[in-house]
Amino acid sequence: MTGGRRYCPTWRVLLATPWGPAVLSATYLGLAGLEFTPSPPAEVSGVVPPAAPPWLGRAVALLTDYFAGRPADFSSLPLDLAGTPFQQRVWRELRRLPPGQTVSYGELARRLGQPRAALAVGQALKRNPLPLLIPCHRVLAARGQLGGYSSGLERKLWLLRHEGVDIGRR
Repeated sequence: MTGGRRYCPTWRVLLATPWGPAVLSATYLGLAGLEFTPSPPAEVSGVVPPAAPPWLGRAVALLTDYFAGRPADFSSLPLDLAGTPFQQRVWRELRRLPPGQTVSYGELARRLGQPRAALAVGQALKRNPLPLLIPCHRVLAARGQLGGYSSGLERKLWLLRHEGVDIGRR
């Protein structure tokens, strides 16, 4: 994660997901955003531009694998994210959490060495520009409740079940 320096050209690629279209954005430095949108811009296509870095094509392939239920490790993909130092720390720590595992907001705050920062962790996750790649859907509220999710609780529930998390019928 670079801290969000945006001096580079941006590429945008249209992805098909189980919930409809999503747009993956990138700079020369790394992936910068993933937005689920019912109406993607007309100029965005599903083809990775030839001038794009090779890791952008790899990111598209990994996301395709993920939605198809195949293993997809996003940890080696470079990121170019704008955020405060605290948000960067939260996002970096959350990237370490493997699929199928969950953590609470409080536990994530403890892992950061700030046990009283559960609300701040939640705010950092709310501003996560790369859902799935920074897996904020794996963060649950106290006692295993779903909590919030910027892309909607139905998507969060779907993602957790897709990763094999037994969360009951919440």
